Amino acid sequence: MRYTAQGMKSLGVLTSGGDAPGMNAAVRAVVRSALEHGVEAYGIYEGYQGLVEGGQRIRPLTWDSVSGILHRGGTIIGTARCPAFRTREGRLQAAHNLLAHGIDRLVVIGGDGSLTGAQIFKQEWPELLSELVAGGSIAKALAEAHPQLTIVGLVGSIDNDMAGTDITIGANTALSRIVEAVDAVSSTAASHQRTFVVEVMGRHCGYLALMGAIATGADWVLIPENPPPDGWETIMCDTLRAARQAGRRESIVIVAEGAQDRHGHPISSRYVCEVLERLQQDVRVTILGHVQRGGSPSAFDRYMSTVLGYQAVEQLLSPETAGGESYLIGMRENRVKPVPLMACVAETQALAEALAQRDYERAIAMRSGSFRENLGIFETLARARPRPPTAGQRRLRLAVLNASAPAPGMNTATRAAVRLALDQGHRVIGVRHGFEGLIEGHFEELYWMSVEGWVWPGGSELGTNRQIPTGKELYAIARQLETGAIDALLMIGGWTGYESVYSLYQHRDHYPAFNIPMICLPASINNNLPGSEFSIGADTALNSIVLVVDKIKQSAVASRRAFVVEVMGRYCGYLALLSGLATGAERVYLHEEGVTLRDLQEDVNNLIAGFRQGKRLGLMIRNENANAVYSTGFMHALFEEEGGELFSVRQAILGHLQQGGNPSPFDRIQATRLAASCVNFLLEQAVQGKPEAAFIGLERGQVRVHQMEEFPRMIEAKLQRPKEQWWLALRPIARIMAQAGPSRS
Repeated sequence: MRYTAQGMKSLGVLTSGGDAPGMNAAVRAVVRSALEHGVEAYGIYEGYQGLVEGGQRIRPLTWDSVSGILHRGGTIIGTARCPAFRTREGRLQAAHNLLAHGIDRLVVIGGDGSLTGAQIFKQEWPELLSELVAGGSIAKALAEAHPQLTIVGLVGSIDNDMAGTDITIGANTALSRIVEAVDAVSSTAASHQRTFVVEVMGRHCGYLALMGAIATGADWVLIPENPPPDGWETIMCDTLRAARQAGRRESIVIVAEGAQDRHGHPISSRYVCEVLERLQQDVRVTILGHVQRGGSPSAFDRYMSTVLGYQAVEQLLSPETAGGESYLIGMRENRVKPVPLMACVAETQALAEALAQRDYERAIAMRSGSFRENLGIFETLARARPRPPTAGQRRLRLAVLNASAPAPGMNTATRAAVRLALDQGHRVIGVRHGFEGLIEGHFEELYWMSVEGWVWPGGSELGTNRQIPTGKELYAIARQLETGAIDALLMIGGWTGYESVYSLYQHRDHYPAFNIPMICLPASINNNLPGSEFSIGADTALNSIVLVVDKIKQSAVASRRAFVVEVMGRYCGYLALLSGLATGAERVYLHEEGVTLRDLQEDVNNLIAGFRQGKRLGLMIRNENANAVYSTGFMHALFEEEGGELFSVRQAILGHLQQGGNPSPFDRIQATRLAASCVNFLLEQAVQGKPEAAFIGLERGQVRVHQMEEFPRMIEAKLQRPKEQWWLALRPIARIMAQAGPSRS
């Protein structure tokens, strides 16, 4: 839908409430999507205060005015508290100011208070216009031209405390800040055998505290939705004391700022510190405060906010929305989904009311299923030692190995699998060096403290390789499984790991030892595994790419330069496309689309035209296998030759830095969640005597198990990627965001 000059429409975008990393990405997407539709976009500066003040607080935003803001934290259009907007007089003035610019559509980025205020404004709009006409402030024709105010909301909140979306803008970045801080204090705490109490944000929501505790391997967590039982102080001290006796050198307690006991009394970090001093240990308090809110947004917050901003405009301009119900655009089950705004606000307020009434069971029930699931997992992982086996229980021997290239999060998954299996009374055998170690029998029994500290390091502590067993090696594996009395097998890894398990599955008729439960947990930075929308390690790799490209862009801007950046992925373009969205690349080359000489000619022409018009940066991101002939070196040489004196060109092949580094919070949390499901699957199958082989993954936010026989039907074997790749649906959005300006066709 495009508008002619005579029928030009206008929309406004504002940010309100607390700032959140990713707001700028959303603003950028709203502006560019609007301009692509031929709609004027106005930035309303300082939130609702700008609406009330009008004048220069409401200014048009151009394509270029939102360039270079993807990586910036906070909000470039500002946010402020506005008591005046809470009054009818203030909203009357706001309506007048909007009509002065012909604006009757608003994208509001904020929390539930900001979105509620927008809805009140929408409901009063016809009456406000009538009052303005009656007072002579506006002409009747102007009021008739804008009879309704249309509202679409995006949730900007680091607390992740709004119903209607699984994740809010800024929450992923805030969680990253928390994990970085706790990782840092953990090292100094271990050096001095200290205890740290870390206070994080979350007045009415324990998301940051709980997920931070899982991602850092904390010993104890206190959140608003799940207050500890009476006498919790003694229980906590006993648990931490037992962990020290078991060999742990440090203790970490994470406290949400809104934590309270079962009687509604606040639990402060200072009080927790005083309680822990009973242990006669060196206890320190770290209050992270606004460091969680600031800084550059994570890759996830950048591309998610971009997608949400694009969809907000699509919804705002939809005939079904105009003058009708207000919508919140959120992420549900890894898909963008519009939801009636006030239903989300009502549900959010109902949860807050449940907390105020100390109805904690209802509050927990109102959180997402994954929140409740993760809470249960944390309570097990945080034990000082596993529960003893039940009398007469059959103790199964579960083998765990890593295979394929190392991926950040492999250690996290291994740690979770080991502890969760041990806690159910079983034994865990670690296999060193992947399937090579399985062939040679490099087995090592793993205990609770064997995996202490494995939550955060990258790489693979067990060791891994890409060997796929064949021929006599299969016989050797069968012998080792029999000798080791292995009852079930967990493979954590990538493509060759899947192929190896599938090979064992295929040869069950020849080797009875392979008739045991087996399951594959996806761990690959390439995100190219079937049955899962996200592989462990891909989020970390994406953040690594974005961090480097941010630095490259700073260098390029200073010297009128274009960069061709090559990223990994083999024949899967996930890292290329998502990093392109997150960094604002103007061109992304994917194997899925191919590259032609005509494409390159057009790209050269666009670069030349752009630099002649004053641009200072060109950024192209290329999947490593996008085209066998048009390599990164070829593109570099072509652009350099054609750029002449106008601009210089450099290439950057990021290589294995994408595989390194500590796993991101997302990868740690999902690794833990998937490991729990894998252990449950294997133990259930083994107890029932069912030798099913499977692979697991996250699909639309849910854990799903696929039978191994489905593997060949779900893949493009030669290209080592799944037939269905959900992220390709984001390609049109990337094209719109990357243009030098709105399409004039």
